[in-house]
Amino acid sequence: MGDAHLMLVITERGKAEKFIRLFTEHHVYAVNCLLGEGTATSEILDYLSLEDSEKTLLLAIVTGHTLKPLFHDFTEKLFIDIPGNGIVATVPVSSVGGLRSLKYLTEGQLFRMEEGKKMSLNTEYELIFVIANEGYTELVMDAARGAKAMGGTVVRAKGLGAEYAKKFLGFTISEEKEMILIVSPAKDRSNIMKAIMEHAGLESKARSIVFSLPVSSVAGLRKLEDDDDASVDLDMTE
Repeated sequence: MGDAHLMLVITERGKAEKFIRLFTEHHVYAVNCLLGEGTATSEILDYLSLEDSEKTLLLAIVTGHTLKPLFHDFTEKLFIDIPGNGIVATVPVSSVGGLRSLKYLTEGQLFRMEEGKKMSLNTEYELIFVIANEGYTELVMDAARGAKAMGGTVVRAKGLGAEYAKKFLGFTISEEKEMILIVSPAKDRSNIMKAIMEHAGLESKARSIVFSLPVSSVAGLRKLEDDDDASVDLDMTE
């Protein structure tokens, strides 16, 4: 694959539009917006200099070429390095479910394919992200469970890049989204992603886009059988 990252921005709802504007200026168009409430304890909020208020979570795939200048503008224009202005984090993307999905997620950004490149993380678990049209969570989960997924978590979201979908996917997509997060053993990741793509992928009404992230640590999951070969491949899932 190549150098791609999932960028997460957590900020107060009144400041979210400024972050979205900077994403657009850096040609990051496929941004998903989630609305939520801060649930951290008062001690953690004080430590992070955050107020207990309504929050916005922004999620986008950012290439390595885009990452540094985008972080620079977040710092220089939105003062993200000053406590209280939000939190930005990135995690590496290990695979994307299909070439069309990859092109859609990185449209406008410089991205170089590196087929066969391996990432030696040796992670035992992976976090599978599924972004589907609203109302199709059960279709996604039925497919995932058929490939040994134990369960998932769904979050309501709104897609902000719908106008760019037709150019790369060949059809329009709904703005109302459901994000399904599935934690699975690394050895089962490929089969789960393939099952979702086959039964709830871009050719289905769910219009699902699927990608996965390496999990460096996990809590709250019972120990599954050991896997001696848990290296994460960066090849495209066909």
